[in-house]
Amino acid sequence: MPRSIVGVSALAAAALFAACASSHPSTDVAASGVPATLPLKYSGPATTPAITAGDLMTRLYAFADDSMMGREAGTEGHMRGTAYIERELRRMGLEPAGDNGTFFQNVPFISRRFSPTATLSVDGATLTALQDYVTGSFRGAYPRPLDGVQAVYGGVAGDTVNTISAAQAAGKLVVLTTNGAQQFRLAPGSPLAGAAAVAIVAGPTLSAPIMAQGRAASMTLRPTPGAPAVATTLFVTRSAAERLLGAALDGMAVGTTGKTVTATPQFVEADAPTRNVVAVLRGSDPALRGEFVAIGAHSDHIGLRAAGPVDHDSLHVYGTRRWFATENPTGRRLTPEEQRMVQASVSAIRVNVDSLRALRPARRDSINNGADDDGSGTVTVLEVAQAFAGASVKPKRSLIFVWHTGEEKGLLGSRWFTDHPTVPRDSIVAQINIDMVGRGAAADLAAGGPRYLQLVGSRRLSTELGDLTETVNRGEPMPFIFDYAFDANGHPENIYCRSDHYNYARYGIPVVFLTTGLHGDYHQVTDEPQYIDYPHMARIATFVRDLAQRVADLDHRPVVDKPKPDPMGSCRQ
Repeated sequence: MPRSIVGVSALAAAALFAACASSHPSTDVAASGVPATLPLKYSGPATTPAITAGDLMTRLYAFADDSMMGREAGTEGHMRGTAYIERELRRMGLEPAGDNGTFFQNVPFISRRFSPTATLSVDGATLTALQDYVTGSFRGAYPRPLDGVQAVYGGVAGDTVNTISAAQAAGKLVVLTTNGAQQFRLAPGSPLAGAAAVAIVAGPTLSAPIMAQGRAASMTLRPTPGAPAVATTLFVTRSAAERLLGAALDGMAVGTTGKTVTATPQFVEADAPTRNVVAVLRGSDPALRGEFVAIGAHSDHIGLRAAGPVDHDSLHVYGTRRWFATENPTGRRLTPEEQRMVQASVSAIRVNVDSLRALRPARRDSINNGADDDGSGTVTVLEVAQAFAGASVKPKRSLIFVWHTGEEKGLLGSRWFTDHPTVPRDSIVAQINIDMVGRGAAADLAAGGPRYLQLVGSRRLSTELGDLTETVNRGEPMPFIFDYAFDANGHPENIYCRSDHYNYARYGIPVVFLTTGLHGDYHQVTDEPQYIDYPHMARIATFVRDLAQRVADLDHRPVVDKPKPDPMGSCRQ
């Protein structure tokens, strides 16, 4: 059961802010070269081939700086981020492996924005866009038509017990109420996946964040000719939902059918190019250098906060408390009653802002800098690349380093790379993916600590690769304690399917995914370099280097002894 939080007093808030917002979590500050109190801004010395906490700090403060504007794929900010990576690769002397002799592989994104002239009517009465409803973002496909579609009440979003069947949802506009949450993701395996559209009841009115999302552009790959259409997500007011269903929502039975809808969803599209960054370090063995060990991370994040700036420090304290109130260490899905209890715990959290203001002035922030997600992975791969580039003896196999774009948009950059690889796809013998490796202390999650590291997917295709990962770890000066809980089949977080490694695995390439896990600053403006555990991250970088070296020096490819997935199928953990 998640912890119940009854409030945060002024004293507790100040103590939490001092402990979590400014002090470095490492106990070995002197040895790491990282100061005990981390600054808001920092410009460090040039990095060296040695893997150090100081190097990672220098890199991350530069890469997750406000000047990168949140690095959203398809924007100028992300182009700046990838330019930084390219400059570092040139300085290291790595070989370009992108398009036309460059380090860049261009990915043809588009910007898609909801048109306020779109119409939606129920029995001849028009619902007003950006007042009664807005559309959520959707990617890589066009919306299913809504002309002549019937509405049906599908129950409470997230309730997997009392809901409609796939047959009841097919071709319908499914209306869902919520228990307070305003985020919704239609998973591929959901019974609602065959719906024409899903309408989420957002409340009596559309909130400012939902309105901002409705006005914002979605960045996505242009749909391929003949690509199947997908369900549109709508956010609607309660009165609009009752007009769709033809009755009051109170006491409505799940499966109740409503009115017939006519709609013409319209979107304005424009080119918004983005790019992967790809580099190669050639192997030393003439017989094996034609094969590659891939090491990757995603360079993009979620950009600017659409709803505008918030007070950074109070959000950080609230987010930390909220995370512990909602953390579910059992990993199972919560019952509706448990979800209500969690929501009550979250609603009870209060932050005394005056105590924070006594420490320093308010700091308004609207830039999602993504220091951990995935600035930490990006700079870790850079650190590993420089370590290999500066080594006197190179691995036997070649290494290919890929910084993927569009992970936050649905793993689109890694899908593009694996569908259009710049080296023969069957020459890639394994892939190591690094996403969010900058946190993981006890202040971030209940199971956290200095030796904490989550592993996902390491034995899903190759038992040998999983065993080798364990062997390399045992040889480290301070071995990690691997947490495999999130790798369990059917885990509700579905992590195996949610980061770039899966696009390699779908082609039968064995993968190892490393992360220190989610935390209260995940996808918030508070995910910043000052909260990163650089000594912990340096040990992860060293482990990645050692694992890549061991795989690259094998006299055979890691044996694939598990069934390969359908490359074009949906991923289910």
